[in-house]
Amino acid sequence: MSARQKPPPVRCPWPGIETDIYAAYHDTEWGVPKLDDRALFEKLVLEGFQAGLSWLTILRKRENFRSGFAGFDPEKLARFTESDIARLMADTGIVRNRAKIEAAVLNAKAFLEVTEKESFAHLLWGFLEDGPIDNRCTSFADVPAETHLSKRISKALKARGFRFVGPTTLYAFMQSVGMVNDHLVSCHRHEPCAKLQRRVKLPS
Repeated sequence: MSARQKPPPVRCPWPGIETDIYAAYHDTEWGVPKLDDRALFEKLVLEGFQAGLSWLTILRKRENFRSGFAGFDPEKLARFTESDIARLMADTGIVRNRAKIEAAVLNAKAFLEVTEKESFAHLLWGFLEDGPIDNRCTSFADVPAETHLSKRISKALKARGFRFVGPTTLYAFMQSVGMVNDHLVSCHRHEPCAKLQRRVKLPS
């Protein structure tokens, strides 16, 4: 290594070293607090599609998902018909799982019902009574797959008509949208995400 070269950043182990798209997601998105309703809805639907698959698979297909699902506009998605579902089932650019596709449409309808009364962000972030969680894990073996809180949020969303929002899916969602900071303390993204968490103000 020359004197001008910087050492590679220390990352959490899960992005690996072979996929630039995964490293970019880790470095720019994962753990960054999201409070925009549309962004939260998109991530929740995509996390549902990820169930049983790798997140890398979803990342590689994300633009195709956005195209096929009307940019994850809940109002448009809620109006999808059987012909739209058939079109998506024939789309090789996405994960062609009928139950998950139908769930995305149902989730759009549930989202619209929620946002008649409050923002989606307020509903989700409102479960964090003491603010965003910084777990300060030193090993990825210490990172849970689900928590009591993810079970609570899962139960609440299911009661509102959401599907494919089990506790494990919800915990992955919470990590990705910055409700939980599970970057290892040794990771170069831990402290930047922790700072962003401390600035979060609960939306109305």
